[in-house]
Amino acid sequence: MNPALRFAAPLVLASLVLSLSACKSDTPESEAESASQADPSGDPAAAESGAPIVAGIEGLETERAQVSYMIGLDIGRSMSVVKQDLDLDVVRQAMEDAFEEREPKITDEQMQQIQAAFTTKLQERKQAEMEAAAIAAKAEGETFLAANKDKPNVQVTESGLQYRVERAGNGASPKADDVVRVHYKGTLPNGDVFDSSYDRGQPAEFGLGQVIPGWSEGVQLMKVGSKYTFWIPSELGYGEAGGGGVIPPNAMLTFEVELLEIVE
Repeated sequence: MNPALRFAAPLVLASLVLSLSACKSDTPESEAESASQADPSGDPAAAESGAPIVAGIEGLETERAQVSYMIGLDIGRSMSVVKQDLDLDVVRQAMEDAFEEREPKITDEQMQQIQAAFTTKLQERKQAEMEAAAIAAKAEGETFLAANKDKPNVQVTESGLQYRVERAGNGASPKADDVVRVHYKGTLPNGDVFDSSYDRGQPAEFGLGQVIPGWSEGVQLMKVGSKYTFWIPSELGYGEAGGGGVIPPNAMLTFEVELLEIVE
């Protein structure tokens, strides 16, 4: 999630709490009296503290304590992504000012100016981090492929695609415009599996004209019944854009592919 959006989350939660407080102030007097009578002491605060929602939490023995801690924990987690930019004492002061309805130190207009400038700063920081990660991923992939090409039985095509035949097949080979049924597993350089038809327990069908270039080229090398491992350079994969938040920019990808059938 965008850090700027995550940072905004506690503001929304705080607004909700304040809105509920406003609603409470509009409660008819008869309802307020009923709420007061619910506690034998007649103390509305004691009635609201109530029995705990979850029993057995040390130090949080009332509903009020548990709700308060939950909200504080949620706000703290949301702000942790920008903790290096925050002064926690000032955050507490601002929350106390809001709770006690004291005059804030900044106007709404100033608040919007600060928020806009800070959001821009976070976006620029995130962009710089992504660019640095993309450069590192490109170098990592190139280093791996340079060593991998010299391993036993690894072959390299003119485009730079690397592959190894794990099991030969004796069926037909698909063409660039064919639809194929395959089992496959895709892995990132760190070993994480990002997609697997094996895990889903069902083969997948793809048009070879609708997949990344490394996939299209590689599967056309196969025969039905065969199993290959492919190492796909980023330029034959998802490139600088990456893939759907799952595949980082410039990532080299490893695929294990079984060609089960040429569908059409």
